[in-house]
Amino acid sequence: MLAAILRNTGDDTLEVADNVELIDPGPGQVKVKITHTGICHSDLSAMNGTIPQAAPAILGHEGAGIIDAVGDGVSTVKEGDHVIVVWSPPCGHCTFCTGRKQPNLCQTFMFNPIMGKFSQDGTPIDAMAGAGTFAEYTVLPAEGVVKIDDDIPLDVASLIGCGVMTGAGAAINTAGITAGSSVVVYGAGGVGISAIQGAKIAGAAEIVAVDMNESKLDEAKAFGATHAVTPDDFEAAKAEITGGEGFDYALECIGNPVTMRASYDATRRGGTTVIVGVGKMDEVLALSAFELFFNEKTLVGSYYGGTDVRSDFHKLLRLYKAGKLDLERMISRRLKIDEINDGLAELKTGNVVRQVIEF
Repeated sequence: MLAAILRNTGDDTLEVADNVELIDPGPGQVKVKITHTGICHSDLSAMNGTIPQAAPAILGHEGAGIIDAVGDGVSTVKEGDHVIVVWSPPCGHCTFCTGRKQPNLCQTFMFNPIMGKFSQDGTPIDAMAGAGTFAEYTVLPAEGVVKIDDDIPLDVASLIGCGVMTGAGAAINTAGITAGSSVVVYGAGGVGISAIQGAKIAGAAEIVAVDMNESKLDEAKAFGATHAVTPDDFEAAKAEITGGEGFDYALECIGNPVTMRASYDATRRGGTTVIVGVGKMDEVLALSAFELFFNEKTLVGSYYGGTDVRSDFHKLLRLYKAGKLDLERMISRRLKIDEINDGLAELKTGNVVRQVIEF
């Protein structure tokens, strides 16, 4: 089958090959025909090593498609069902899934992926996040898919699988944004736009988007930001909206220690700072021991938007159907698999909201 392969960490391009092989689904597993997959900035992070990823690997983790086959014991989905791929699936049985009620932090399948499901000329190929959606088909644990209604466009559905859930979930679930509050979002890419939409859904009174790319700021306003500024103009916006006190909530959707620090500084005393962006393992965010005590701010990371995919995917899709979550306009381009490197290059420039590959 056709798939896009990262040969070596640090490569700028992927190899599109047509001779990749896939195992049949075993007990508790499903085979998915991928119809659409988003190109997410995390794919670039896997390429450059920000996110640890063994190579060679088939990238892609933000996908949707149709169940092609099921293994023994699978009763949650059947052949022909439309599904969204879950790149960090909850097992439903561990302490994170049950007692702690934090299923987004379940590590069962993260540390026990389906090994050797992809190969080429007899050589195993890894799958990003155990998913590998830059391929015509993939095999996943049954917990790694969420069934959706057939009337949901699959290109739209693919965005729910990562970027939209991560950003909107960070606003709604992790931050717990309240009605009438003030919010600042650093980074107006796909995740940042989703965070802005999540803040709007939660009822925030003011939502400020901060980005260096002015074309992204125009997009941010179209998706619900009440203000959109470059970093140079941020202090003036903070003074206008909060009297210089700082925002109730700040969400960092870039993954850079500089903007993480800026987000913390932009938060008022007693407010909440949420780190959504993925930073490098060797980069450090510096905070003084005194300011942590004195300002009583909440500083929290957000992994997969604090979601329970089994229910939250459906909540977002209902919001989409109700016209409260704009997903169709988030798709800036629809690409074919052989155009994937053009799409990655454009994403790297920061000029797009999200691109979707159609198989």
